[in-house]
Amino acid sequence: MRQLFVKTSAALVTALGVLAAHAGILPGPVVSTKWLAENLDKVQVVEVRSNVKSFTEKPEVETDAKTGKKAVTEVGGHIPNSRLVDMKNMRTERTYGDLKVKYMIPEKTVFEKAMQAAGVDTAKPMVLVAVGADATDLDDALRVYWQLKVYGEDDMAVLDGGMATWLLEGREYSTAAAPAKTGTWVAKADRSAQYFATSEDVAKAIADKSAVLIDSRDARQYHGLGKRDYVYAYGHLDGAKLYGPDLMVNASAGTVKFMAANTYRGLMAAQGIDPAAPAITYCNSGHLSSGPWFVASEILGNKSAKLYDGSLHQWTLEKRPLVGAVSLN
Repeated sequence: MRQLFVKTSAALVTALGVLAAHAGILPGPVVSTKWLAENLDKVQVVEVRSNVKSFTEKPEVETDAKTGKKAVTEVGGHIPNSRLVDMKNMRTERTYGDLKVKYMIPEKTVFEKAMQAAGVDTAKPMVLVAVGADATDLDDALRVYWQLKVYGEDDMAVLDGGMATWLLEGREYSTAAAPAKTGTWVAKADRSAQYFATSEDVAKAIADKSAVLIDSRDARQYHGLGKRDYVYAYGHLDGAKLYGPDLMVNASAGTVKFMAANTYRGLMAAQGIDPAAPAITYCNSGHLSSGPWFVASEILGNKSAKLYDGSLHQWTLEKRPLVGAVSLN
């Protein structure tokens, strides 16, 4: 019995040692390619892809014959030893009353299994890597970041510039298939109340102005000049402020990067958004809204920022009204 106790204690000490070794490694919610290259042995790299075939395809980087400048024309491959998260496994249909709402965050046990199937482990910091070619694919990684946050994960960051910048800088990459590995990641908590906004939360914000509503779509959709087929009305939420994808990143040479925190503060203020006030971000389905949520919550430190997961798909499915649709006649 004593021998079993000693072995168990030794295993616990080892586990705690591993945790301590990795604690506090990440410098913040965004890390640079330089930082990641210097710390690859201390983190697990989690590539988030909508097109999983690109994980094993060869990338294309072209050089301008006149200027010598390089540009990424096709993102392929991955950072060596990366885990691969297939975006199609990250969102699901859920039932609310009599309605089936698409594109929602999976329930905790389902999400755990998806992360484990991707080979993601617990007790080791993770760096999420987007394709990095435009704001939309960046939001894939930010959406997964938000879901991890909902389920209690804090020891993570996003790679600034994503895989596209990694390639542009000529860093080592691999086209090997993702290894068959079952990870150990489990949810540490359910923080839906902190990060997840419901339709009722949105209705309350409209009624009493308790939170600023941030529309994360483009201006055409905000003004009702177009809409997605799974949104059943034109326009935007009453009182919502527009902060579209064009204000999310700086684009150059086929890559996108985050801007400085003060730049985001200024841009939000210019859009009539107090970056420190309680906020609810939304879009059509909860994808694009991951961007402004990440900026507000993680880069600017606004812990009163939530994401409306059902967004306008759920809102209009519930036959709730939109405003501000400009006449096309």
